[in-house]
Amino acid sequence: MQVNLKSFKQKAKKHEKSFKSFLSKIGRKPPKDLDKNAPAIDAEVWKEVDCLSCANCCKSMSPTFTATDIKRIAGHFNISPKEFKATWLEYDAKDNDWVNVSQPCQFLNLSTNMCAIYEVRPADCAGFPHLKKKKFVEYLHVHKQNISYCPATFKMVEKMMERY
Repeated sequence: MQVNLKSFKQKAKKHEKSFKSFLSKIGRKPPKDLDKNAPAIDAEVWKEVDCLSCANCCKSMSPTFTATDIKRIAGHFNISPKEFKATWLEYDAKDNDWVNVSQPCQFLNLSTNMCAIYEVRPADCAGFPHLKKKKFVEYLHVHKQNISYCPATFKMVEKMMERY
């Protein structure tokens, strides 16, 4: 289903506090069947959210690039990892990470919302929004951040709130 980004941002702002509160609550006392139910809820979410109609993650966030990511993507461009970093990345000393030098992501085609390096994209992008992690509660801090950026995360938390 198409994502109306403007509408999503308004909804996310309106519900952010209650969603974060809910995530904190299940972090303190996780439902016994949470990890068992998360994959089914995740499958429901993806029937309702079309990433290509949104791409808000690529427009407003930066993945972290691991050394492995940098080497793989540099190889894709047939340049050295050093050249790749100098051209497209900056070092975030606070978090000790390599991140995009610009936003939206320089590899995002804004007219199609498609990634120019999809086949070799960073692991952080490939796993985003991290809804299928084995232990859901170990990623609550990530989900708290992502509810404001990702309609899929927002929808996942919304569905969990209905169940729990």
